[in-house]
Amino acid sequence: MYKLLSKINGPDDLKKLDAEELTPLAEEVRAFLLETVTRTGGHLASNLGAVELTIALHYCFDSPKDKIIWDVGHQAYTHKILTGRRDSFHTQRCYKGISGFPKRAESPHDAFGVGHSSTSISAGLGMAVAQGLKEDAARVISVIGDGSLTGGMAFEALNQAGHLKKNLIVVLNDNEMSISKNVGALSSFISRKMTGGYYRSLKKEMEALMANIPAIGGNILHFAKKAENSLKGFLTPGTLFEGLGFEYVGPIAGHDLPTLLGVLENVKRLEGPILLHVMTKKGKGYPPAETMPDKFHGVAPTKPASASPAKLPPPSYTSVFGNTMVKLGEIDPKILAITAAMPDGTGLTPFAERFPDRFFDVGIAEQHALTFAAGLAVEGFRPVAAIYSTFTQRAYDQIFHDVCLQKLPVTLALDRAGLVGDDGPTHHGSFDISYLRHLPELTVMAPKDENELQHMLKTALYSGRPISLRYPRGAGFGVPLDHELQELPIGKGELLIDGGDLTIVAIGSTVHPALEAAAQLRQKGIFAAVVNARFIKPIDSELILAQAKKTGCLVTVEENALLGGFGSAVLELLSDAGLNAVRIKRIGIPDRFIEQGTQAQLRADLGLDAAGIAATCETFLKGESGTSPQLAVVK
Repeated sequence: MYKLLSKINGPDDLKKLDAEELTPLAEEVRAFLLETVTRTGGHLASNLGAVELTIALHYCFDSPKDKIIWDVGHQAYTHKILTGRRDSFHTQRCYKGISGFPKRAESPHDAFGVGHSSTSISAGLGMAVAQGLKEDAARVISVIGDGSLTGGMAFEALNQAGHLKKNLIVVLNDNEMSISKNVGALSSFISRKMTGGYYRSLKKEMEALMANIPAIGGNILHFAKKAENSLKGFLTPGTLFEGLGFEYVGPIAGHDLPTLLGVLENVKRLEGPILLHVMTKKGKGYPPAETMPDKFHGVAPTKPASASPAKLPPPSYTSVFGNTMVKLGEIDPKILAITAAMPDGTGLTPFAERFPDRFFDVGIAEQHALTFAAGLAVEGFRPVAAIYSTFTQRAYDQIFHDVCLQKLPVTLALDRAGLVGDDGPTHHGSFDISYLRHLPELTVMAPKDENELQHMLKTALYSGRPISLRYPRGAGFGVPLDHELQELPIGKGELLIDGGDLTIVAIGSTVHPALEAAAQLRQKGIFAAVVNARFIKPIDSELILAQAKKTGCLVTVEENALLGGFGSAVLELLSDAGLNAVRIKRIGIPDRFIEQGTQAQLRADLGLDAAGIAATCETFLKGESGTSPQLAVVK
């Protein structure tokens, strides 16, 4: 079926093909992507759009000697297939399979590990400077999408790259701007001519000739340069990049392999920083993804047909959050919503449709999003910044300096907190409790289920303080949703089950598994109390200390790093209260990065499911493990 692709086990095999064979190869790669990704799940539309570009890069450059760096990695599947991972590609994003993102430990062709946006130019510039210091002639190519270019870090890197004048090629993969065929063809023609050896040598000779004309040569050269720049600015959108010190090339058609090959061959001989502007189409070759690229950005694995219709899953936390935002927005015109290029992913599309003037998508710019929210809060509005937990890490200083220090009522809605599944270590929201709970003025809370999420969102919006509200990816527990929303008392948890043998203190998505674990323990004659902590900060010291004194044994459960997490907060509480005799065991994410897998697989591995919690509690009661507050060392 894959006559050409089956021969490609690395870039060297690709270079053995004639240039005329690359277009049919691209069609085979596209068919392979459709067959595989629709079965296993993954990022489809962006990868379909980058097939020809990837083939051209590997055909013209010499990876891994030449460094090809992919921003985010949403467009790097063809790169993986062409660099020796075709036969294992069906395992991408699967438990113990290959990563869905470039990963240095996986292949020498993955020059830089990615997963978050706007990093490729900075990393590429670092490598380019290093190549210069080593006097190595290898080329560095950073591939960045137009979405990632909205991140401020990308412009910081462009600014320095233009200043340093090192040999760096930035490929801007632009799949949003619409350019007609005529303009595209003209741009391709201009780009080929302007990067050709004859044009550039002629240009240098003419500049030297004009500069040497006595008396008037300098003025003529100045006029000629202005005329050239005006013409290029009229024909191409590269003025900004040239102002930053880059030689701008493009835009060129990103699915025209002969054009791509011709321009890349010319570009790789140029010196200094080059920006190559390539126009591609998301979802190329698959009509549903072409017409609805946002819906096919990430696709779920195809499930086998069932004889009976599947039971509908409970609503997701994300959808409950989005619907609650609309409900509250109907009542209060001061409620505003902010997202960083993820209106669908954060569930805010219904809010955006209902209140377009009160919804703001700032692009991939999390730092700006938080300070923007702070500015809105200063003027009396109630902004909600809905950003994934892992991406909120990028805005730590803004949360500290612009929100908490000024005591501004900004709500951080941290979606995907905890284990996210197949996106792996770059996307797990494993650290937000640890990096937020120590900030003064910030309240940190997590709902036990989708119903409590509704109440917590209202609590946050009307608390008058900075609040972080974390909740997990995926479906809720199917609990009934209250119609009337209530404000919860800040810093108060709830005792869900009483028991005298030990107390399980759980937070967020681990509360329901803790309840199941308690039921399993009862069958063995072990009676465990279960506390829904609700608040990481301020912690419910009265309730937790009372349970500590009653049972003498506490087990904390959280879907966050153990270092500095919720369990650490409980240890600090016990130590400060002088309850050094209370034994405590913490269950959470250990001090390592967690690989990809389904949420269920990873929770089972880490002992965060009901069976794991029950087994840990039983072992702990037997005295085989545990920590006293005065010996609070993370295990």
